[in-house]
Amino acid sequence: MSELVRATGARQVRLVCGVILFAYVVSHFLNHALGNISVEAMEAGVYYHTLFWQFLPVSIIFYTAALSHMGLGIYALYQRRQFRWRTIEPLQLVLGLSIPALVMGHVIGVRLGYTLYDHQKLYPQELYLFFVAAPGRLWQMTILLLIAWVHGCIGIYFWLRLKPFFPRAAPYLLATAVLIPTLSLLGIYQGGRSIEIESDDRDWRAQNLGRRQVGTVAENNALDRIAGGLNAGYFGLLGLVLVARGVRAWRERRGGMIALSYGNGKTVRVPKGLSVLEASLRHNVPHASVCGGRARCSTCRIRVIGDHDALPTPSQREAFVLTRVGTADPSIRLACQLRPTSDLSFFQLFAPHTHSTDEASTSASIGQERYLVSLFVDMRGSTQLAEKRLPFDTVFIVNRFLGAVSQAVIENGGQPNQFVGDGMLALFGLSADPQTACRQALKAASGIGVHIDELNDLLSHDLREPIRFGIGIHGGEVIIGDIGYRDHVVFTALGDAVNVAARLQEMTKGLACEAVVSEEVRDNAGLAEDALPQQEVAIRGRDEPLAVRVVANARQLAALVDRSERVAA
Repeated sequence: MSELVRATGARQVRLVCGVILFAYVVSHFLNHALGNISVEAMEAGVYYHTLFWQFLPVSIIFYTAALSHMGLGIYALYQRRQFRWRTIEPLQLVLGLSIPALVMGHVIGVRLGYTLYDHQKLYPQELYLFFVAAPGRLWQMTILLLIAWVHGCIGIYFWLRLKPFFPRAAPYLLATAVLIPTLSLLGIYQGGRSIEIESDDRDWRAQNLGRRQVGTVAENNALDRIAGGLNAGYFGLLGLVLVARGVRAWRERRGGMIALSYGNGKTVRVPKGLSVLEASLRHNVPHASVCGGRARCSTCRIRVIGDHDALPTPSQREAFVLTRVGTADPSIRLACQLRPTSDLSFFQLFAPHTHSTDEASTSASIGQERYLVSLFVDMRGSTQLAEKRLPFDTVFIVNRFLGAVSQAVIENGGQPNQFVGDGMLALFGLSADPQTACRQALKAASGIGVHIDELNDLLSHDLREPIRFGIGIHGGEVIIGDIGYRDHVVFTALGDAVNVAARLQEMTKGLACEAVVSEEVRDNAGLAEDALPQQEVAIRGRDEPLAVRVVANARQLAALVDRSERVAA
């Protein structure tokens, strides 16, 4: 629970509110699409639409989300100091801020008209207004619908683009994003044409355009004045925000400038209050940021040179991200969150050519957040082995060990990634879903045991004791990409899941077992609850213990996975 609170910030609240509002927009659009059948179908659909959205608990949640989302959008306008991100971000902000002004008249006319005067304005009345009484409003409503839809789709895109399933789901999401508004606008047009024809009938007018449905001239004038007053207040609020931005900029200039030194000879001067990432963007200094400065990744990390005690305390969101990547060093900060108040020297931890672009989410060479399963394996007793052998002999045996491990990993769909001494990191899930990746990793651990047994038989005449090993397996969201400097760049994964897998491998020594598998991997792989003994272990850098499964003999894992696959089939 505490981790959830630390992970929650204004962006997360805005996302939740936005998803609620987008669900309402989807429901409304689908209702409009019923106009392709008939106006009667639209009226039948709106009955169920209002039955749900006007249910008191849902209504409270909806209007709270609407007010919160609008307020956070206005706050984002004030807070953002640098608008030199890619065009899509300021576009989303402008579209979002324009929605209240466009929707105000409709909301007041329908909802407040019902509350104050008991008006029953439904599809016949609204379509008559748009297609007969005031055709100019049809264009305003069409623009509103398109703006609301595009704004919501951009928000959904920013939310989902770093998810592992997004590349596969993107074509279907795009088709849905085009199809729903198209059917909605066609439904409005078809329904409007029907109403336009029916409105020539006097009986239809008497039944649908009476005082109960559309109100009197005085009532509508009163509603228009209320809508005009609210719109004036809204634009006045936006004006105050712009004035506040100007006052802040003036105070920052009067408060002096600070120097940011990048550790490579580059120094820029910026007003106090800018984040380090915003300063980089303002002065066209390349700075890695896969998520675009949203504190959803850690690729903008910097290491502060010199005294870091005077730095502002990390926000809850920044502290959460740094903890998730296993960083306890107070000199390491997120450039998108750190707003220094005095001169600062630092260097970037990620290659500066890693730009913050939308393509970053689809190009692993630049940086991508993915669900991967990390398998760490380490050879036991290599130090004693080296003490009693010639260096070349030791290297030969270690290479044979790593070759046997790599063979097992490749046979089961994984990729050997890093070789550190006599240990190796392997990654699973680069081209597979999480469930398959977990099963592949478990089968690879079993294959490692088999291959090491064969290696021990082969080298039995040359080994006083058989080669032993320890394996740690854990899965989770990591950042993958090319890491390094100039010609020394390697593809690897960084994140909490990798660190945990390494720690689990170390625990095999104390637990006297061959492998330690996290409950996350066991559950995703579909292994039975009683398949392996469970216990909780403390992981350095984590507040809460982690549930793991202890595997005395890694070779049994393949049979357990095969059994789970047969049960699932």
